Amino acid sequence: MDSSLISFFLTLLNQNMHAKFLSKTSRTTSPQETMKLVPAKRAQTLATMGSTIATFTFVWAIICQYCPYEIRHMIEKLKQKIKDYFYPYIRITILEFTFHDRDRMMKRSEGFAAVEAYLSSNSSANANRLKAEKETDTSCLIMSMDRDQILSDEFQGAKVWWVLKKLSSHRVAYELTFNKRHREIITKYYLDHVIKEGNEIRMGNRQRKLYTNCSGGLKWSAYQPTIWSHIVFEHPASFEKMAMEAERKQEIIDDLLTFRNGKDYYASIGKAWKRGYLLYGPPGTGKSTMIAAMANLLGYDIYDLELTSVKDNTELRRLLIETTGKSIIVIEDIDCSLDLTGQRKKKTEKISEAEQKEIKKEARDQGSKVTLSGLLNFIDGLWSSCGGERIVVFTTNYVEKLDPALIRRGRMDKYIELSYCSFEGFKVLAKNYLKLENHQMFDKIEKLMMETKLTPADVAENLMPKSHRDDPEKCLTNLIRAMEKARKRAEADRKKDEEGASSKENETKQPPTVKDIEENESNQPLALGK
Repeated sequence: MDSSLISFFLTLLNQNMHAKFLSKTSRTTSPQETMKLVPAKRAQTLATMGSTIATFTFVWAIICQYCPYEIRHMIEKLKQKIKDYFYPYIRITILEFTFHDRDRMMKRSEGFAAVEAYLSSNSSANANRLKAEKETDTSCLIMSMDRDQILSDEFQGAKVWWVLKKLSSHRVAYELTFNKRHREIITKYYLDHVIKEGNEIRMGNRQRKLYTNCSGGLKWSAYQPTIWSHIVFEHPASFEKMAMEAERKQEIIDDLLTFRNGKDYYASIGKAWKRGYLLYGPPGTGKSTMIAAMANLLGYDIYDLELTSVKDNTELRRLLIETTGKSIIVIEDIDCSLDLTGQRKKKTEKISEAEQKEIKKEARDQGSKVTLSGLLNFIDGLWSSCGGERIVVFTTNYVEKLDPALIRRGRMDKYIELSYCSFEGFKVLAKNYLKLENHQMFDKIEKLMMETKLTPADVAENLMPKSHRDDPEKCLTNLIRAMEKARKRAEADRKKDEEGASSKENETKQPPTVKDIEENESNQPLALGK
């Protein structure tokens, strides 16, 4: 027989007998005499109860041994109904590991992790036995209650109890217990509150990650549950330190924060919660730094997608499915990643049929077969709406080379041009590298910047002290020299281009024909003889 049911009936019977005894004796005896009679009467009651339970247990064993299964099943159901009727509490179990059909393996439950994070603060303050763990994606130790510890919590007047139970040698689960009358509050509001608060705590504790896709077209199996590998993302970039005008920086920051807080707005307009950014400009203008600053501002992970390592459109779709929300998907140098405009076909038109077959075989064995259509579906197709809160970023040095369909509005929502360093950008770099906000050499630098083109990377390299003896004035002098050299090179290149253009123009002139020569001679005046 169920031990919990026996203990329940023992407690109920003991309280009932004790109450009846007190009500009877209080009529004929004084309170002092009544209290003296309580122990003796209780002992007699317990003896009677013991014999009754022993008899009931014996009869139950006979029933289990000789009764048909159907009758025993009916008795079990009746017993459970009686227990449920008298027992006023409901229990919810949250398992640590759940089985995923897609990956054919056990994975740690996100709900369990959220509950663990939610209870961590309460555990450290009230539990007697704690366990401390440091997960791979966290920056500090997480304190949680050990097995068989009970913690109480209260929500909207409903009191609940949490306990961590051991199910087997390697399996544990959180068990939530609450009164039946609070069923609606707990199931509709409290559990959502726990998951939301727990996830926020986890986001605050975790370290952000930089992902890259694994090459080689790995198969999905228990030994390779994901096709992304990652490291901890610790880039210190921020918008405050970027060499850019303050107004432009604030415009980008406002756009990013509006997106992050726009879940309800995107749902109300019927649009997937994602946004595309196109960063373009010469090399060294800070496109990668901009991505790192965006991730640090929003607290997002970064998925660096290498298209040349993707086997085909199907694998590209799998990569998208494996990304999480609150992430930035980056494809750098999109104009160099793959030939997405059909240029490969034009190049192979003049190649023999045998060579074309060989090229196709090599492409099938080694190269990526991602098409422009597959990439467009990745960015803006039906599969792009899975999950949510994602940003897609393309970077390119030559925006004019990209297919217009790839960067049209709706796919790339905001274009951000990162060009050569301006004087406002220089002042930001001078403050970062030299702790200078003003200097007498700034006027000369401003004038030179109007005549030359230097990237923020070039300016930063010249401003950076190379030894402890380099003072700010020497660093500014180095920058001025570099700008003067750049101006001279630009002038020399301009003269060279002009000379090349004029020589090319002369070469394009047609040489005189025989007819032109004859006409020219006929037009000459005749020489008079002597």
